[in-house]
Amino acid sequence: MKTLRFVDAHIHLSDEEYAEKVEDIISEAKSSNVVALVSNSMDLETSIRSLELATRYKAKGVYAALGIHPWSVNNLTGDALQQTCEFIIEQRLNKAVVAIGEVGLDYKYEKIWDKQLKVFDEMLKLAEKMELPVIIHSRGTTAKIVEMLPSYRLKKVLLHWFSNPISVLSKAIDHGYYISEGPPVAYSEGIREVVRRVPLENLLTETDGPVRYFKSPFNGKLTSPAFLPTVVNAIAEVKKKSVVEVAEQILKNFEEFFGLKLNLEEVNA
Repeated sequence: MKTLRFVDAHIHLSDEEYAEKVEDIISEAKSSNVVALVSNSMDLETSIRSLELATRYKAKGVYAALGIHPWSVNNLTGDALQQTCEFIIEQRLNKAVVAIGEVGLDYKYEKIWDKQLKVFDEMLKLAEKMELPVIIHSRGTTAKIVEMLPSYRLKKVLLHWFSNPISVLSKAIDHGYYISEGPPVAYSEGIREVVRRVPLENLLTETDGPVRYFKSPFNGKLTSPAFLPTVVNAIAEVKKKSVVEVAEQILKNFEEFFGLKLNLEEVNA
């Protein structure tokens, strides 16, 4: 029987909730045939931590995405923004860094909208300068972001945990953007509808851990890459395709998006 391989394009290994559990998370990933994980960052501190983890666990398929999340913008000083940008630029030759992320806009922080826009612009300019893909948070702002992005020369774009509006989806796909979905595809009809409409060639899988999911089959467990076989099975069900076809295409998508050629034998050693 063919061994299936899984990938997590969006997890927060540098989050405090995982601080004492990284070894366990990576061990669970390996035992579930998860061959690559991208640790997304929220600010300077987590960017440094993500890079440390990617360096330490390179042989286990861990990579880093560096950036400033819109949730971190409220308390961000000008110095901290500059320091983060400088730190990221310093990593331009570091092969452990595969993307700028998690960056974007969030409607819940409308009071600091101008500041959000400034930071997002800086992050997108970094992605341009470093010729890296960008991983985007777009809660309530997807239409605005999809309208903005063509004014930048971006290598590749991932709209992480795309949920709505469905009306924007075709425009995003026309631009060649990728969409990532995670555990909710197992129970959310809204997310399943997104998966139905996204070509398999534009789809990636994620967990967004340590975010917890409180519906079956996850029921409040600490989120782990071990959830990914369930995610891929659900995508295959929605797409009416074999699990093998879905898993293989998503692995190929991951390599193409991040510009990687995974050494599967080394990762599983």
